[in-house]
Amino acid sequence: MANDAEETRDNGSLEQLWRALNKSRWLILASTLVIMAAVTFFTLGQTKVYRATTTLQIDPNPPSPLGQDVRAVVTMGADTFWNNQEYYATQYRILRSRGVAADAVRGLALHKDGAFLQNLPAGKAAAADASERDAVDAVLARLSVEPIKDSRLVAVSFEDADPDRAQRVLSALVDAYLQRNVDDVAVSNTSASKWLNEQLKKLKEDLEQSELALHEYKKDQQILSVSLDDQSNMLREEMKRLNDALTDVRVRREHVQSRARELEKVDTSDPVNLPATELLQSAILNTLREKYISARGDHASLLQSGKGEHHPEPRSKAAQVTIAREALLKEVRNVRGALRSDLAALNREASGLERLNERAKQRAFEVNKLEIAFRRLERTKVNNEKLYGVVLERSKETDLASLMQFNNLRVVEEPLGGRGPVKPRVPLNIALGGVGGLVFGLLLAIGREQLDRTLKTSEDIERELDIPFLGSLPLADDAAAKADDAGLLAHRQPSGVLAEAARGIRTNLLFMSPDRPYRRLLITSPGPGEGKTTVASTIAVALAQAGERVILVDCDLRRPRLHRVFGRVNDRGVSTATLEPASLEAMELETEVPNLSLLPSGPHVPNPAEFLLTDAFRGMLDRLSERYDRVVLDTPPASVVSDAAILSNKVDGIVFVFRSMKTPRDTAKKVLRTLRDVGAPVVGAVLNALDAARLGYGKYHYYHYNYYGRDEKAPQSDSS
Repeated sequence: MANDAEETRDNGSLEQLWRALNKSRWLILASTLVIMAAVTFFTLGQTKVYRATTTLQIDPNPPSPLGQDVRAVVTMGADTFWNNQEYYATQYRILRSRGVAADAVRGLALHKDGAFLQNLPAGKAAAADASERDAVDAVLARLSVEPIKDSRLVAVSFEDADPDRAQRVLSALVDAYLQRNVDDVAVSNTSASKWLNEQLKKLKEDLEQSELALHEYKKDQQILSVSLDDQSNMLREEMKRLNDALTDVRVRREHVQSRARELEKVDTSDPVNLPATELLQSAILNTLREKYISARGDHASLLQSGKGEHHPEPRSKAAQVTIAREALLKEVRNVRGALRSDLAALNREASGLERLNERAKQRAFEVNKLEIAFRRLERTKVNNEKLYGVVLERSKETDLASLMQFNNLRVVEEPLGGRGPVKPRVPLNIALGGVGGLVFGLLLAIGREQLDRTLKTSEDIERELDIPFLGSLPLADDAAAKADDAGLLAHRQPSGVLAEAARGIRTNLLFMSPDRPYRRLLITSPGPGEGKTTVASTIAVALAQAGERVILVDCDLRRPRLHRVFGRVNDRGVSTATLEPASLEAMELETEVPNLSLLPSGPHVPNPAEFLLTDAFRGMLDRLSERYDRVVLDTPPASVVSDAAILSNKVDGIVFVFRSMKTPRDTAKKVLRTLRDVGAPVVGAVLNALDAARLGYGKYHYYHYNYYGRDEKAPQSDSS
């Protein structure tokens, strides 16, 4: 359901747009024709412009006769895609640069050519009063550079009113561009060569100074042909040998020192018990110990044989024991002294080796210090030598490159003048003018429709006012619209369009509330001149034609008009019937429409609003309701006076009359809001004076009836 509603709204919007465009079709057509004519005259009055074209090839990598290793100072392009793209873009910009244009201007003296500056056709001359800058601006304004896709080619064109002059200027531009490219490379090579030669001279002086400084340093430090690396190796070998010898001495000293400590532990009170290895290995000690042991044995044997201590033989043996013991102990002391002497010698040897090793270390530190300064000088000399070699090689390459005059730009097609003019494009401009005029006309039509805030169709009433749409009355011809009896057309022309539309409104009124019919109907409009009196008469006629007894009451006590519609005199009516209730029946006038009576407004009353509020007026309406099936009241405009609001609580329903393309939407909304605030029973709305032609419906218009949901064709007419 939602999709159906949305589709309905979209169709309605498209239909409204079509109606708006159809309504303004003559405006659109006039706008299109006027703009097409203006564009045509303007185009035909323009100067014919011719175009000269040429094609150039741009190669980022020019020929290299000296090989890829010899590079030019100015690199044309690169191997990567994006770098080449940047190179192409740069060349396009150079081709359109002011420098190239200035070269061409000076070469052809274009700043002195008035015909060129004013872009005059061939054969016409003009005085030149412009600067070189103005001529350059003119050249750049007519120059076009277009790359050819997927190639290294670029199309260059120049436009001018004289085809021969266009060709000459384009040739001058191309020549200036090619020559500038060669000159830029040559200037760059010359500048680079000059700079390299200056640097080469300076680097040569630096190299000679570094070599002399290295020689003086070797001389001062007495560094002969033996390199510092060899000296360092010799010192390392010497230090290694000294460390080995010192280690050996320290091992032997430890061994002797341990033996001496063991000998110190030997108990000399008993020379027989000598457990030390040093003592056991001594042949002299073993001989002396054997003598000592033999003498002790002999002495003991003599004592055991019974000879006393004082016997000469034991005393002699005791003396031998003493002598052997002293000799043995003396030898032990000699062994200990020898070990101490060996230990002292080893200590002196170790000290001497340590001093030698320390002096070797000092010499190594000195050599390292010399090597640091030597390496610094040598590094400076090597760097200067390398830099000098690089600059020397580059200088030679630059000199060779300067001798070559290769250009990576080449003319593929020589500049040619155009055979026919390229501007103005008459058919295209006229077509664009037609399209522009059509678009402008459409915008005017849409803008006109958007700015028009009046009610025009039934869709506007239902969408903007949210009230039921009862039907519409067509716009009548001028004679019928101006006649006072326009409200009787439905009776006098029963088969006409107006009568058919009135019957449609009657049908909607009858079927909107079949159980509680609207016996008292009030007809009003937001403002004057919207045809409420005509609509009231038409509705009353249509109801009477249905066989109901209807009375049409003119409640517009300020500007009554119903008596003129029916051709009666307004000498009595509502005012007199209200004041004289007994005379009401006599004041009801018969009309030419069967079952339809008329009660005019009657003589003027001083205060109509207060008059309508009286009980006498209500009683008069009650008596009319008893005598007739329908009472139709014609009231003043609701936005002008309050009569309609006063009568709203005395009727069963209110019918609003809106004049198509006249009643403002805001006014209609305001009046409806005012009546709804007082509880007025609004039945619906009638759209009067519907001009189908102006609304874009064509010759025939489909009258839409909401109740039935069908359309009926009708020509356009009016009721006012």
